Amino acid sequence: MSNSNPLRVFVFLASIALLGGMFSLLIPKEGLAVGEVEVKFISAEDILNAPKSKKKDISSIISMVNTEEQAEKPLIRHKNRSSGKMGAPRVVNYEINNSTVIHLNETGHDRLKNFFDKLERLAKEKKKMHILHFGDSQIEGDRMTGFIRQRMQEKFGGYGPGLIPATNVYSTMAFRQSFSENFTRYTCFGGPKLSNKNYGVFNSAARFTPENVDTTKSEAQVAWIQIGPNGAAQSRAKSYNNVKMFYNSCTVSCQLRVYLGENLIHEEALLTDGKAHSVKLDFAGTPGNLKFEFTSKKSPNITGFSLEGDYGVQVDNIAMRGSSGTFFGAVDKNAFGQMLNDLSVDLVIMQFGGNSVPWLRDSASVRRYAKFFGGQLETLKRLKPDMAIVFIGPSDMSKLKNGEYETYRLLPYCVEQLKKIALSSGVGYWDLFEAMGGENSMPAWVEKDLGRSDHIHFSIAGSRIAAQLFYDAFISEYLKTESE
Repeated sequence: MSNSNPLRVFVFLASIALLGGMFSLLIPKEGLAVGEVEVKFISAEDILNAPKSKKKDISSIISMVNTEEQAEKPLIRHKNRSSGKMGAPRVVNYEINNSTVIHLNETGHDRLKNFFDKLERLAKEKKKMHILHFGDSQIEGDRMTGFIRQRMQEKFGGYGPGLIPATNVYSTMAFRQSFSENFTRYTCFGGPKLSNKNYGVFNSAARFTPENVDTTKSEAQVAWIQIGPNGAAQSRAKSYNNVKMFYNSCTVSCQLRVYLGENLIHEEALLTDGKAHSVKLDFAGTPGNLKFEFTSKKSPNITGFSLEGDYGVQVDNIAMRGSSGTFFGAVDKNAFGQMLNDLSVDLVIMQFGGNSVPWLRDSASVRRYAKFFGGQLETLKRLKPDMAIVFIGPSDMSKLKNGEYETYRLLPYCVEQLKKIALSSGVGYWDLFEAMGGENSMPAWVEKDLGRSDHIHFSIAGSRIAAQLFYDAFISEYLKTESE
């Protein structure tokens, strides 16, 4: 039976409080080093005069952003095959909040104007164009990209989510996918890697056998990938009628069978010259679940798929969790550049920086990272010199300090340096940090359920607002060039 009573408990707690108070008076405010451990106590002054919250008031920012979507009528489609008409834009009258801008020097302005000229003619000429949106975990699952895509396709034409990975590992509303257990995912930014670095623009690929498998001793394996539309996707993304599968490094006979539901609709032997190829299928309307079944002793690199309409703009989500955006040393640049041209990529959006911020220790480390990232931008420019590039800088990010969430100390300086590097490279820079309210704005986004509890990532609702803010700046720049 316990001998404790309320008086003893009170005396014990009072003693602990007294000891803590004595330590807080004796130990310096900046802390005391005990070996490799730093000991700090909250001072009595800090307790009595607790700092007020530093979070920003973002009401004026989010109140001006219109993220509503207007319903549209279903398209009329031909029987048996594509009519060639899926892609037309539609008239929309969304209010534009042009409170932010894309920062550009003269070179960046000229490249973006050239891109806008092509974009304007796209629907009239029934052509296709891809915009690649590379980013870290802030965009994974089609966050931000999906909303930007919807707005772009409404304005300039296009359907479908565009490029999707061979084996997706992130939760997404843009499409549905499943695959057999014998597929292994390879990436250029973490985990297993391809020895030939031949990822194309996807920066990831999948195989159902190792690269060095001995085909004289192995038996043929069967593997499959199934993809289909997602009813929860943005309205333009859930509709598509052109499906492509991309592969390379096929050097051993590989049989492909494609099923629509339970019906076999296509068979072919993949080309074994080792080069990059695609398999294209088109439909009268959006197909149901498509199952791509492979049979071979040695797997090719399956680099991904594309789900598109007949013409228009595709905005492709290429998320790389944990990446700082410095990936060009880990990919085959010739294969990457070839796909940029084959896909008619005329704009690349790079959204990075957040993964590096927590590890930056001083201003010199910030400048080194910015310079290194500038090298990545220069590589991208060399791969397709006439292509426009826009860099979306890191958002506000907070860490817990003395009971309050505060912006990482070096984040504002990192934003400044990345902007400087982007402009010197002729790359547009959109300041997400500034757009969302600047320093200490993330706690306010979290309070309004627009940011996640980690105080780093946006919620789904927050990502829509951030995406709309970017689109507003983007379309404002487009309207300016129209009048030139």
